[in-house]
Amino acid sequence: MSKKKHDSEEDRPEYVEPEPFKEVVDTTLEENKAVAWKNFESVYEPGYYGKILPDRLELALVEACLLLKRGRIRVFDSSKKQITFDELFRHSSALDKRFTERYRVYEDLRERGLLVRTGFKFGCDFRVYERGVQLKKGPKSAKEHTKWIVFSVPEDFTMSFQELSRSVRLAHNIRARMLWAIVDNEGDVTYYAITRHKP
Repeated sequence: MSKKKHDSEEDRPEYVEPEPFKEVVDTTLEENKAVAWKNFESVYEPGYYGKILPDRLELALVEACLLLKRGRIRVFDSSKKQITFDELFRHSSALDKRFTERYRVYEDLRERGLLVRTGFKFGCDFRVYERGVQLKKGPKSAKEHTKWIVFSVPEDFTMSFQELSRSVRLAHNIRARMLWAIVDNEGDVTYYAITRHKP
């Protein structure tokens, strides 16, 4: 099949700018989270970002940084000054010495199209689900459970075998696999799965 050649400017297809998000949601920075009080469903539902409560949406700082970078939210401080991505990243890094690695891994997992939730209550950085999973309350099928728990560390990270064993047991207890996400000095992420075997 031959392609039509455009002989003149009028024949060429017109370039159309991609549409920006229809709604950019305003959030307020509250120390270690960003909170949206209005129209937050449009942020939560497409990718299950944040923790939804009856009157607000609370975003962890890694979530807020990524959504700000993508133009989905605006972030304001307590004096109503709008905060840039770099300012929010610096604020987050001052609170968490591992924020650079955590953010890079979170961004990488989201870019792969995976559903990612924070994992602090499980003692890890992130809980990751298979593509296409819809979060719901109540009984879950095997596919709907957390598939991986992820720890984000720099390439020079060290730990004891006892700590490693505890983290593997944690994953096993919630029927997930454990991934170590190693972030190198160039910001590239490599994942290592560590599994438990009984002799």
